[in-house]
Amino acid sequence: MQIIRHLILAVVLELSLSACTTAKLFTPASTGSEVSSLNRTPALQTSYADLVDRDAPAVVTVRSERRVRVPEQFPFMGMPFLGEVQPRPQDRIERGLGSGVIVSADGYILTNDHVIEGAEDIRVELTDNRTLPAKVIGSDAPSDLAVLKIDASYLPVLPLGNSDQVRVGDVVLAIGNPLGVGQTVTMGIISAKGRQTGISDGSFEDFLQTDAPINQGNSGGALINTNGELIGINSQIISPSGGNIGIGFAVPANMAKSVIAQLTKSGTVRRGMLGVTVQPVTSDLASSLGLSDVRGALISSVQHGGPADRAGVQRGDVILALNGSPVADSNALRNQIANTEPGSEVTLTILHDKREQQIHAKLAALPASRKIAAADNTSNGNTGELGISVQPLTPELASRLRLPIAQGLVVTDVDELGAAADAGIREGDVVVEANRQPVRALTDLQPTIQNIGSKPLLLLINRGGNTVFVTVRMRQ
Repeated sequence: MQIIRHLILAVVLELSLSACTTAKLFTPASTGSEVSSLNRTPALQTSYADLVDRDAPAVVTVRSERRVRVPEQFPFMGMPFLGEVQPRPQDRIERGLGSGVIVSADGYILTNDHVIEGAEDIRVELTDNRTLPAKVIGSDAPSDLAVLKIDASYLPVLPLGNSDQVRVGDVVLAIGNPLGVGQTVTMGIISAKGRQTGISDGSFEDFLQTDAPINQGNSGGALINTNGELIGINSQIISPSGGNIGIGFAVPANMAKSVIAQLTKSGTVRRGMLGVTVQPVTSDLASSLGLSDVRGALISSVQHGGPADRAGVQRGDVILALNGSPVADSNALRNQIANTEPGSEVTLTILHDKREQQIHAKLAALPASRKIAAADNTSNGNTGELGISVQPLTPELASRLRLPIAQGLVVTDVDELGAAADAGIREGDVVVEANRQPVRALTDLQPTIQNIGSKPLLLLINRGGNTVFVTVRMRQ
C-alpha cells in the first residue's frame, strides 16, 4: 500500500513539472508581446520645463500707444451765452498690450497686425528686463500679421515649424502676456485646423484652433509644439465674456513664413489672384452639379478679362485640384492661390459640364479689396412653392439698385416659413438662373419649379453685385 502511494506521488510530481515546463515554453512569447506593446506606448510627459526654458526668452511683450483727439465736452452746452463758445479738442492716449515672437537674432519680431494698428509709439519688453523701442517694418491686415524691428543682436530665436504637419490632438503650449500679468505658459491640444471665424478682416483665415488658455494680451504670442517649434501666432478667441473658454485661434506658421519674408523684404505682401468668386460645395450642390462626392470649390462668378476668364473657366465650374493637389474647400483654394506668387502659372483640374478637364492659368496680382453696396427692394409676383415674391429686373430698376446686371427676378418679399428662407435667400437678391437656365421673367422660373421633383432647385443669385449658387429644397 505504501509502495502504491509513492508511485501515485511520483506521477503527480512528474505531471506538475511537465505543466511548469510547458508553461515556460509559452511564457516568453506572451511576455515579449506585452513588453513590445508597452514599448509602443509613449511615456507620459510630466514636465515641459526644459522646453519652456529654451523657448520662452524668444517671446516678448509688445506695448503700443496712439494719440486720439476727441472734442471736449462743454458742461453748459445748450445754455444761452453772450458770444459763441467753441468746444476745444482734447488729446487722449490709448494704450495697447500684446505679445510677439523673435524670429531672427538681429531683432525682427512677429506679432499681430491688430496689436500695433495705428500705433505711434511701440515698445518691446524682453525677458531679460530690457525695454526697447520698435519700428514697424510692415503690416498685413488680411493675415493679421506684422513685423517689428528692435535695435538688438544675439537674441534668442524661436524656429518656425511646419504647421501643415500639425495634427488634431497634438499637445501645444501657448506663451504670451495675458492681461498684463507677465509672461505665462499654458497647455492644450490642437482642437481643429483650417478654421474661419470672420471676426477679423476675414480675408485669409486658416486658423489652428486650440484649447490652450489664451486671453487678451496673448495676441501675437507663440503657439509651440513639443519639439519647441513655432507652429502658430495666437490671434483670436471666441468668448461671450471676453475671457478664455477654451476656443482660441492661431495663424499657422506656414502662412506666417511667406508674410514675414515679404514684409521684411518690401514692407508689403503681394498675393496671387485667379479672378473668380468661389463658394463651398454642399451636398445638395454636389448632387445638382453631378459630383459623386462633396469636394472642391464652386465658381459663382468670373471676373471679366481676369486670369480665369482668359483660361476659359466659366461660372458653375468646380475646381477640384490645384497643381495636382486636391482642393478641400473654397477657403483652402483661396489661401492656396493667395500664397502663390503673382505671375505664376497654375494648373487647375475643373469639373465642367460634368466632365473633368485640366486648364492652365497665369495668376495676376490681387488688388486692394473693395466693398459693394447691397441692393434695395421693391415688389410684384409670387413664386408659390419657393415662398418668395419677385419682379422682373429692368435697366431702370438695376440702375436704381446699383446692380451691374440688367436681367433676372428681384426678390421683393420672403416668406420666413418658406423653402427660399431656409436656403438663405433674402429681399434684394436677384434670381439670375434656375437649374443653369437664364431667368428673365416669372414664366421662366415657374416651369422649372414645377418639374424639379424631389431634387433640390439650383439657383444662381446676384447679391449686391456678387453671384452665388444656392440650392433650395421644396417642401413636400
